[in-house]
Amino acid sequence: MKWIRERDELIAQTMAFVQSVTGKKDDLHPLGIPTAAPAAPVEIVSARSVDAKSVDTKSVDESERPAPPPQPSLLPPPRAGYDFRTEMQARIANFRKHQERFEREREEYCAATLTKLRAAILDVSPGPPAEK
Repeated sequence: MKWIRERDELIAQTMAFVQSVTGKKDDLHPLGIPTAAPAAPVEIVSARSVDAKSVDTKSVDESERPAPPPQPSLLPPPRAGYDFRTEMQARIANFRKHQERFEREREEYCAATLTKLRAAILDVSPGPPAEK
């Protein structure tokens, strides 16, 4: 199978690149297979033969698991007595105030512009047509 050979070559190239960048040799086979024996033998069990009540979920020692890296939070943590509804209502009210102010300013600008335009039209006194 051609794709398996290509995959194995890609893994070997990647491992060689990693070793050249880090400057050290890992205990990995060129194909990414660990050369050291696993710490404990792994037993493969068919999912159909396992009873859900017989599985011991506490068998893995919690201290052996690496701690997950802390995830950066984009939002500040919720405060004590935090009320999402109240905050959203306040934000919506603030947004409406801004929109009303913008509309009022547009209306005032339009009225002022029309007033200037009407004044300019009325200031032009009808007189004899200009000769060219």
